[in-house]
Amino acid sequence: MTIPVRRPRSADRAVFSMRQTFLWFALTGAVLCGCGLMLKSLVKAAGVGGALGGVALICTALGLLGLRGAGSGRRAVPRPESVPDERWETGPVTGADRAAAAAARAESGQDFAAMDAEAFELAIAGLCERDGCTDVEVVGGSGDLGADVLAVAPDGRRVVIQCKRYGPVNKVGSQDMQRFGGTCFAVHEADVAAVVTTGGFTGPAADYAEQCGIRCLDQTALTAWADGTSPAPWHGGNP
Repeated sequence: MTIPVRRPRSADRAVFSMRQTFLWFALTGAVLCGCGLMLKSLVKAAGVGGALGGVALICTALGLLGLRGAGSGRRAVPRPESVPDERWETGPVTGADRAAAAAARAESGQDFAAMDAEAFELAIAGLCERDGCTDVEVVGGSGDLGADVLAVAPDGRRVVIQCKRYGPVNKVGSQDMQRFGGTCFAVHEADVAAVVTTGGFTGPAADYAEQCGIRCLDQTALTAWADGTSPAPWHGGNP
């Protein structure tokens, strides 16, 4: 079994440019030529003493230029800091809270099991938008490489979700999970990867997901997320 490895993203990436390197060497050459001509003129005009002062000035200028060139090769790439969600720090959810949320969901007609695949993906995208995600996009279909919903979490992390609208008997299997695991991090560069289903997960699929850091939401966890009685997938591990 192949387990995908999430590639760490460096907070300070080196940016290499052939054009920038060429300009640096051209500028250095021009400065050296200018310094040589200046030194020659100083020797003729002021003798050896004036020439030594000129050499000191030239060395200082070259040193400053070298420091500037060394610092221009790296550019800090800012990463958003994690923003805590205070909604899940207010206390435990009571039975009355769950009942009220379930009643509200029933009134809205949000029955995930009754939806077709496209409607289910749109519903998951709607939950992402409701909970503060931006740049939410539904990309499900042929050629999606396992990603049905893409989004950016409130704290700036990239969220990749695969939606599996299965019946109560069908479960997401190990092969489904391995296919998603092979693309969610390496291809889609997910910071948070999740599989959401109206059914459940087999034991091997759940084990694989845990090893890879993929978050699994079955029918119960999905209902709790929709009701607002459980946090979104980007707020923690598997329910």
